[in-house]
Amino acid sequence: MQPNTEQPAYFSKYENLHFYRDEKGILEVKMHTDSGPFIFTGTAHRQFPDAFYDISRDRDNRIVILTGTGDSWIAQIDFNSLGDVTNPREWDKTFWEGKKVLQNLLDIEVPVISAVNGPALLHSEYILTTDIILASENATFQDMPHLNAGIVPGDGVHVLWPLVLGPSRGRYFLLTQETLSAQQAHQLGVVNEVLPSDRLMERAWELARQLAKQPTLTLRYTRVALTQRIKRLATEGIGYGLALEGITATDLRNAE
Repeated sequence: MQPNTEQPAYFSKYENLHFYRDEKGILEVKMHTDSGPFIFTGTAHRQFPDAFYDISRDRDNRIVILTGTGDSWIAQIDFNSLGDVTNPREWDKTFWEGKKVLQNLLDIEVPVISAVNGPALLHSEYILTTDIILASENATFQDMPHLNAGIVPGDGVHVLWPLVLGPSRGRYFLLTQETLSAQQAHQLGVVNEVLPSDRLMERAWELARQLAKQPTLTLRYTRVALTQRIKRLATEGIGYGLALEGITATDLRNAE
């Protein structure tokens, strides 16, 4: 049975996401800001949990490719758009959205490919929820925003980076705000393939089409099997990490 080729309503619902799905059920999700490189904002923080939920519940999606636009994956953030994070009531919204975005990413029960098209300086934990990670040669990986803002890196990076790098190297990466090149990330086992920029999406689609030859239930249940442990660790750690991050955010009012 072929997937439904009619575009669902959510394809035009989110201002920072462009969706394209082919006849095999391969869904490409491209983050962008006004069709250019994606700048992370409060709007994206609010909308991404719903977007990934919509993707997860659409059973016509058989493989998902997540990528950015232009020469960056996520390299910029509009801090002002996030609201007053020193206000506990405002942080409560961030707390809920931060939990749900990773839960809903992990609830996408089909294989997910990350095509990291440039610097991934924030919310790199999204990448680490995916099954195949491809990176362009100009990609870099860093947790830029947390310590720069004086708050705990507790939105999932504290769970997933030590998981993929190992506890000691993962803590070093977060505490020093280390920047990993695509080649270093490949050597450390974070990235599966490093490619020229002009080959990145071609390779992502090549792998997606290879996977699409499998029966749909095989695709779905393989993803379920491969993410079971990650989902458990995420459930255990993300709410606690965000609570600690929120404490340090509210303490910014007292910072000199």
